[in-house]
Amino acid sequence: MNIAIIPARMGSQRLARKNLRELGGVPLIVRAIRKCVAAGCFDEIWVNSEHPDFEPIAGAEGAFFHRRPSELGSNTATSEQYIAEFLGKHECERVYQVHSIAPFVTVEDLRRFVAFATESDYDCVLSTEDIQIECLYRGEPVNFTYAEKTNSQDLLPVQRVSWSITGWRRSAYLGAIEAGKCATYAGKVGYFALNKLASHVIKTEADLRFAEALLTISQELESGD
Repeated sequence: MNIAIIPARMGSQRLARKNLRELGGVPLIVRAIRKCVAAGCFDEIWVNSEHPDFEPIAGAEGAFFHRRPSELGSNTATSEQYIAEFLGKHECERVYQVHSIAPFVTVEDLRRFVAFATESDYDCVLSTEDIQIECLYRGEPVNFTYAEKTNSQDLLPVQRVSWSITGWRRSAYLGAIEAGKCATYAGKVGYFALNKLASHVIKTEADLRFAEALLTISQELESGD
């Protein structure tokens, strides 16, 4: 069984009530649920929140609602904690976290990601954006050298984890929790590249404004204006 989990914490600090903010007139949380439903690759779709306001939204869109403990909705709670709490109560083979704050993930992205994870032997699959430009870490080159100039198209891409979609095998995740280890990267880890749009995640007002601009441009391109 494949389960989709859409996290929706109400108490966001950098962008208040971000999951309820609208993009193109549609709340981000509703966009995510509709895409998961349309993808048709999940046996169950759950909105996971500490706040009851998300329950009627989930129900209206054909999703289930899991109310996590209030302490797992604080700004100090981690995704590892609320996912472990959810998996402790829901049986499945794999769980896929689909972030509502990654609004440009497409239905086809979801289908391809789930197919990739299901057909692999990975216990964890992370979504990434492959960045093919000169990158540094702490002032030192990562994918290039100061000894020569290389065209950017010839560089090895740096993989940025976007968290737009993430998949875990339930048994490996809970096994790591029980052993007192990090569950987020437990077992064999694989990577699934998404494009730049699907990798855009909204965490601030500036991120939302950027998404609005991107949506306008993409709509204009589709209409041929």
